[in-house]
Amino acid sequence: MKRPLAIVALVYVGGIVLAEYFSLPLPWLFLISFFLVGIALTFSPAGPILFWPAIFLVGWTNAVFHTEIISPFDLRKQIGNRIELVTVRGKLCATPRQKIFMRDEEESWRSISKIETDFYFKNGQWHRTFGKILVTTPDTLSRNFFGGQTVEVIGVLQRPKSAVAEGLFDYRNYLRRQEIYYQLTTTSTNDWKILDEKNHSNTPPFSDRFLAWSKKTLSLGLPEEDESLRLIWALALDWKTAFTVEAEEPFMRAGTYHIFAVDGLRIAIVSGILIVLFRALQIPRGLCGLLVIPLIWFYTGATGWPASAIRSAIMMTIVIIGWSIHRPGNLLNSLFAAAFLILLWQPQQLFQAGFQLSFFVVLCMALLLPPLEKFHKRFFKTDSFLPDGLRPAWRQQLNGTIHFFSGVLASSVAAWLGSIPLSAYYFHLFSTVSVPANFLVVPLTMLLLMSCVGSLGFGWLPAVAELFNHTNWFLMNCIIDLSKWSADLPAGYFYVSTPAPITIAFSYLLLLTILTGWIFTSRWKWWGIFAISITALVWIFHWQRELTTTRLHILPLNGGESVFVDVPGRANDLLIDCGNQSSVEFVTKPFLRAQGENRLSRLLLTHGDLKNVGGATNIVSDFKVEKVFVSPVKFRSREYRVIENWLGTIPNLKVQINRGGQVGPWKVLHPDAGDKFSQADDGPIVLRGEILGTTFLFLSDLSRAGQNLLLERDKNLKADIVVAGLPRESEPLIDALLDVVQPRIIIVTDAEFPAQERAFRKLRERLAKRNVRVIYCRDSGSITFLIRPGHLKMKLARPENSFPTK
Repeated sequence: MKRPLAIVALVYVGGIVLAEYFSLPLPWLFLISFFLVGIALTFSPAGPILFWPAIFLVGWTNAVFHTEIISPFDLRKQIGNRIELVTVRGKLCATPRQKIFMRDEEESWRSISKIETDFYFKNGQWHRTFGKILVTTPDTLSRNFFGGQTVEVIGVLQRPKSAVAEGLFDYRNYLRRQEIYYQLTTTSTNDWKILDEKNHSNTPPFSDRFLAWSKKTLSLGLPEEDESLRLIWALALDWKTAFTVEAEEPFMRAGTYHIFAVDGLRIAIVSGILIVLFRALQIPRGLCGLLVIPLIWFYTGATGWPASAIRSAIMMTIVIIGWSIHRPGNLLNSLFAAAFLILLWQPQQLFQAGFQLSFFVVLCMALLLPPLEKFHKRFFKTDSFLPDGLRPAWRQQLNGTIHFFSGVLASSVAAWLGSIPLSAYYFHLFSTVSVPANFLVVPLTMLLLMSCVGSLGFGWLPAVAELFNHTNWFLMNCIIDLSKWSADLPAGYFYVSTPAPITIAFSYLLLLTILTGWIFTSRWKWWGIFAISITALVWIFHWQRELTTTRLHILPLNGGESVFVDVPGRANDLLIDCGNQSSVEFVTKPFLRAQGENRLSRLLLTHGDLKNVGGATNIVSDFKVEKVFVSPVKFRSREYRVIENWLGTIPNLKVQINRGGQVGPWKVLHPDAGDKFSQADDGPIVLRGEILGTTFLFLSDLSRAGQNLLLERDKNLKADIVVAGLPRESEPLIDALLDVVQPRIIIVTDAEFPAQERAFRKLRERLAKRNVRVIYCRDSGSITFLIRPGHLKMKLARPENSFPTK
């Protein structure tokens, strides 16, 4: 068997995946696992047969062990879903790291820390506790705080927020995969206190001191701490503080962001630099491996032990050991061995984006590079009977240069193909310029890392280190400019909707069987063809169903709301309101991109309330909106008038629509062209439309006066689903209106913050008396309706569940 660890790792992973959906009591799992492992390790005839079920059960047991509540002091058992103001005492897992946030072109800093809790103080007494928490603090903490210290922190303890809408980043799930279930929010650095200062050394750990020294060394001779220097620190030292959304966006779009992760590429480059250096000094292979492996792990520790670096260091350690003892290497076997060891240590890494991307990119490189190498040899074929020594020197040098750059190109193609499905799933991006961009950026990255090593190596000689640092700065600016230029190319990138799991599975199945040529040479090819055929049939069924599905998304936006109607094709899509500028940047725009929207055909602004429409100019600019429908009512808001005037400067963009007008299937019921109102909530546009047999009524923030006027003008208001916001000075959804509408589902787009945007108790009690389902977005998050002929399904972002309603 060429790759035995591949099968072992896959069987073990199967157990981890089963634990995600089905769990047995942990004692039973341990008992059965030990029993099977014990038999498998004996020399009984049943041993080889039971070996594979034993591995499967070990994966299942380990995954449950890492997620099950075992300790009676577990925070999940003691706190549950409550929000508590507490004082937490525990040990810092690592030195707090800083994060920069940009808002209105101003930098704000935040400290992020992980604490292994021991006690929490509440109601006048200390309670024993167990579990890790994440602590967020405005501003930067003092350098006196570092990993290993016992600290005491005051703040609000609660579960992290889950994604407010489908396709947005789910922070709760992200932390859960790191076995962190609670977040402590503090108000200032004054909420922190170091305990037992006298009994602890005030000297930071070596990794912190090395990082501080390295940052200082890499900045020698440079005039200021600018973006380029911060990105040099990020690339060489994994200093992630530099990355704001604005800084990382061009690298994401160009497909070059991976150079800033301490992943396989970075560790491989550092290992290659060290091996070439030691071999140039005539150090034997065995001793070279003994020197390089500790240095790799030193670099991993110096960068703060990120999970990606540990994964790569394990992988490279296995490869270097085989190389140093002259054993024939098998990259696939080494890859699966590294994956197995990592998942033994932390099984939840299987569900992390970093692990999946690293594994599949390296897997695709291992499988696709050999066929690409064969293609290269055929394309650049030379006379096989002519010894290299008899070829001209220029030809030998040219062949070496061609071989290097063709290897970079082949690696870029293989990595790009391997990352496409997961990049679409996690980042909703498809970069068409990734291969040419990486063809240029990766060699520059290699040179930059070599120059950084030179700077750090000559840190004791500042004059020489400064020369390296100026080279670093120049190379980093080249990388930045190339990435931005690549991302700005026409059709350089596209935002794509989140692919379904069957689409990802089908993509990798085709990639790893057909493009590698395995399907044409393997003795198992008929089984492979059968698997591809079945997967293709399932994918075609899913694809055809998606073609007939209309999605209607309702987004709560901190007092405002937005409704996105996504029908098959693009021509009839409609975005109703968008939120203020902050909501657009943090919710609406990322949400639309997660749905694969690069352009919008139509935007409708209901009224002049900025919490609903304040970010309209951003939406129009970023999504190249073709038509913007506005109300005929003249609202008093100065900011709204500025937005409306700006829309009027773009030819054929602004369209005024009033009562009786039609926007696709949506009929405008209110207001009329001659209406004049004393407040904005009297005159928002009210829409009623039918999609595949289901009728929707959108009221926006329609006030009591507006509802009464609507009832006077139109009695045909019956709808299956009614969506309403909270008017500022009156009550939504009066009983007279609900008696006419007779909805089956009522949706109130209230919000947790600000407090005045919460649905008050009187409204909840009144609506609870009606025999209909009432959903409050403050509790549920966004709501998505999946509409197909004869079928309606509703999905809530919080809690994450779905259920049929027809």
